[in-house]
Parts: sequence; C-alpha cells; structure tokens
Amino acid sequence: MRGKLIFVAGAAVGFVLGARAGHDRYEQITERASKVWNSRAVQRQVAKGQDFAGAKTADGVDAVVTGITRGIFKAFGGGRKK
Repeated sequence: MRGKLIFVAGAAVGFVLGARAGHDRYEQITERASKVWNSRAVQRQVAKGQDFAGAKTADGVDAVVTGITRGIFKAFGGGRKK
C-alpha cells in the first residue's frame, strides 16, 4: 500500500511539474526533433536503411520463390534425376 501511495504522489508531482513546463517546452522539443529528423545526415542514413531493407526483401522473395518451385518439382516427380 505504501508503494502505491508513493507512486501516486510521484505521478502527481510529475504532472504538476510537466504542466508548468507547458506547451512552449513541448513546441521546443518537437521543433528540435523535426530539425534533427529532416537534417541531411539523418535522411542520408534513412535512405541507406530503406535501400538495404529493400534489397534484403527482394533477396528473401527470391529465396521463397526458389524454395517453393523446388518443392513443387520434388512433389510431382520433376526436376533432375540422380
């Protein structure tokens, strides 16, 4: 019970302090985050990540198609004879 009371008191103090910081501080934080996200360096890394993910996705699709094709040939007796 004591732990819950301490938690509620801490949450209340945090709420009051956060409310005092107000909307202006929130705007400052979001503006800075937006500047960082839209910077050239970050966007260059985002593009590299997208290219990498796209290449790996294509490789994965090719592997799945190849596996399914081989499975079908084996199931129906096609393919190479040893």
